[in-house]
Amino acid sequence: MRRSSLPSLLAGLALLSTLPALSTPALAETRLTIMSFNVWGGGGNAQKPVDETVAAIKAAGADIIGIQETRLEADPCTADVCPPAGTSVAKAIADALGYHYYDQTKVNDALWANAVISRYPIGQATPNDLGVPIDVDGRKVWAFNIHLDDSPYQPYQLLNIEYGAFPFIKTEAEAVKFASDTRGPALKLLFEDLKAAEGADAAFIFGDFNEPSFRDWTAETVKAGHNPVPVRFPTTAAIEEAGFTDTFRAAFPDPVAKPAYTWTPTSEPTDPEDHHDRIDFAFARAKELKVLKAGIVGEKSPEADIVVTPWPSDHRATMAEISF
Repeated sequence: MRRSSLPSLLAGLALLSTLPALSTPALAETRLTIMSFNVWGGGGNAQKPVDETVAAIKAAGADIIGIQETRLEADPCTADVCPPAGTSVAKAIADALGYHYYDQTKVNDALWANAVISRYPIGQATPNDLGVPIDVDGRKVWAFNIHLDDSPYQPYQLLNIEYGAFPFIKTEAEAVKFASDTRGPALKLLFEDLKAAEGADAAFIFGDFNEPSFRDWTAETVKAGHNPVPVRFPTTAAIEEAGFTDTFRAAFPDPVAKPAYTWTPTSEPTDPEDHHDRIDFAFARAKELKVLKAGIVGEKSPEADIVVTPWPSDHRATMAEISF
């Protein structure tokens, strides 16, 4: 056995104490702007050119967009039957932006002419066609995009506005039951596909839910005259319970101070045959998620935080800048 010299050992320890400590490098922060936009056939239902839809996306500066209604409404289009018609505008929008795209062509309860458009490359879709992986500079994110059934529509049922052959209702319990029955099958498909995003750097859910947020139908908004009764709407509640953040309400938590209406720019808020609401969403889930800003994109202020004219759709869009 070789013996060490004690002075040499002490000298070595002293040298080690002067060396910089080793540490695990921190992951770089990723910033993205996300957007959900019901494009109403790319404006085609109002005989508008697709350029107006492209202009709205450019104004938002969006990197990843979930779009709904890439095809035209059938004629006739009723509350009960309204299949998509014509060709998807997703490719035309993506080409104009220089982006990648994926048309969600499967027919199921969670889709109505949907597509994902992305600045970054898009991978293979989930089994129900609701989500795609996206390579963001080597980080794996998932974009899920849904369009849920609009009939029966609970705000109309609660406000005695005729839409389809469904009864008027009065209570939160009735609204939750009708909403669950109407959109529950689609939500089941979404949660099946969300399993693919486990362990991803980030995941987003975009969509025209045709159902408001429980964060907007509160006792406070009822007192302010915005809504008839408080309702914990089940779709947004279930998505938040799965760890997702409502990016708009993260930026603007008070629905009385900052109401938001994506439905609809085609009527006035005082129209007795309609009810303006936020039914389009961009949810996000990521470790150390930050919502840096959010807003509504539409035709005029104060309804829109980002104003684009002319406006091509019967919905306003929602956007958020996030980091993780």
